[in-house]
Amino acid sequence: MQARDVMVSRLICTHPESSILQAARQMLQNHISGLPVVDAGGNLVGIVTEGDFLRRAETGTERHRPRWLEFLIGPGKLASEYTLSHGCKVAEVMTDEVHTVTEDTPLDEIVRLMERHRIRRLPVLHGGKLVGIVSRANLMRAVVSLMHVASEVAKDDASIRKQLNEEITKHQWVPVPFLNAIVQHGVVDLWGTILDERQREALKVAAENIPGVKAVHDHMVWVEPVSGMAMDAKGAVAAA
Repeated sequence: MQARDVMVSRLICTHPESSILQAARQMLQNHISGLPVVDAGGNLVGIVTEGDFLRRAETGTERHRPRWLEFLIGPGKLASEYTLSHGCKVAEVMTDEVHTVTEDTPLDEIVRLMERHRIRRLPVLHGGKLVGIVSRANLMRAVVSLMHVASEVAKDDASIRKQLNEEITKHQWVPVPFLNAIVQHGVVDLWGTILDERQREALKVAAENIPGVKAVHDHMVWVEPVSGMAMDAKGAVAAA
């Protein structure tokens, strides 16, 4: 999937010369946490978010530091912070270094950008013009839609077992030679040995995600690498 498949194209924007009061009202009225800022030509010039309203003089939340620390920080940084906490126009408080994507950007790249830069939304550009926004909420909706479609697909026992085996052999963390899955009437029984307790939950998830699976029964035994002690799913010492 790409950005165009999940983005919102009906945009609510603000302008650099708009007041922050107008921008705040727009966000509250439309139940959104950020607004792209565009100039008269429709070019993206920044973004203003609810985070820009955290340190404000009106609420007495602007930063206050000891004099010695202000000396170390320097006048430039302090002046910038004053502008952000006292500015009345969007241009004075917005972030102007905005990370963007195109309509063709894959979702995995979008997620990497969000995680790397700790951001919640990415403007989507086409020819330099703003055409959409992809937010974390959009990605959540995509997950829900895809999970709903997958749940409607029915599988017989043989195809469930085949799909599960194909899934677990993709991953290096799976101790494939020590595992076996038996499927009867849509119920998966997982047997074998794992080397880390976290593998247990991951393998159960892999089985639960196969369309047509009704239940997963865990019979796997965890062998503790240092002591060699074997534990079952309930944490009891497994019989030798």
